[in-house]
Amino acid sequence: MRVNRLRRRLALLYCAASVASGFVLLLIIVVLSFGLPPSDAPAPEGGPVAAGHVPDSLLTQLRAYRSDILLLPGIALIIMAALSLAAGWVIAGRLLRPVRTMTGRLRQISDRNVHERLAMKGPRDEVIDLADTIDELLGRLETALDGHKRFVANAAHELRTPLTVEHALLEEPLATNAGIERYRANFESLIALNRARGRLLESLLTLAGSEHGAGRAEPVDLAALAEQAVRDRKAEADRHGLRVGPAIHPATLTGDPALIGRLVANLCDNAVHYNVPGGVVEVSTHRDADRALLVVTNTGPVVPPEEVDRLFEPFQRMRRVSDDNHHGLGLSIVRAIAVAHGGVLTAHASPRGGLTVEISFPAPPD
Repeated sequence: MRVNRLRRRLALLYCAASVASGFVLLLIIVVLSFGLPPSDAPAPEGGPVAAGHVPDSLLTQLRAYRSDILLLPGIALIIMAALSLAAGWVIAGRLLRPVRTMTGRLRQISDRNVHERLAMKGPRDEVIDLADTIDELLGRLETALDGHKRFVANAAHELRTPLTVEHALLEEPLATNAGIERYRANFESLIALNRARGRLLESLLTLAGSEHGAGRAEPVDLAALAEQAVRDRKAEADRHGLRVGPAIHPATLTGDPALIGRLVANLCDNAVHYNVPGGVVEVSTHRDADRALLVVTNTGPVVPPEEVDRLFEPFQRMRRVSDDNHHGLGLSIVRAIAVAHGGVLTAHASPRGGLTVEISFPAPPD
């Protein structure tokens, strides 16, 4: 096992450190023993008992046992190596015990019980910090899995509904022996459903692509994209009696022009579609220090503050209408594109109704 391999390495490291320190001590003893003065060396002035002078009798004994003085420390060093190896094995096992516990618990966690946590107890140290980090990672993984399950369920529902309608439109003329006009009407409805499903698939592909990050990185004129989006939706706004108040000022960022264009278009579509007759749509861009800002505000139905974040999840709408050609993906695409470009998205609901969405992008230097 890898844990035992690490335990062996730690034990050997501990043993090597102990043996190295013992060897250094033995080396010091050798240097000191072989550094004794010879027997015929003259005694320093002041006689044989002068301060700092070793008596000749003691020097004679030390020279006699010079070979034996290395034997006992050498044996002790060998014994210490064996003991330090055993002690290192025990110490490494105690140090790695929390790691083995975490490994065993993590092996038992799957997509069915991802809600479980390690919840390691003990004094704050590196192991506890690692366990807490893993618990935070599991929390993010649980959130992502829950979002994925909801996304799959909602996508299946959105795709199943037009299939049910298509099946009914195909069966109806066959069951009633309808004439050519009925066939024509049903075929026109089928074509409309097919177009709606195509738009849904295109939105799903855009959402998947934008979540993987920005594509091209080139200067993007945010003001020009906002002006184009306002012009493209002027006719629809006029049909609903909406007043569009653009406040476009120069603002440039670096990113994928196609994705940023889709972001601006989705925000404007949302502001026009979820509005009230005679309402207002405000679109503004400007530069603030090193940020490029896009703000889209509209009047409309009252949005509970606790529901604002939910609107940026896939397939979430304030009003679920099956034939309005809106699948609840517009704002989720906006958020994905903003995150992919390093933008900061904030949204808040007005007490009088409507929504204000502000996105702040990193802007290149002037």
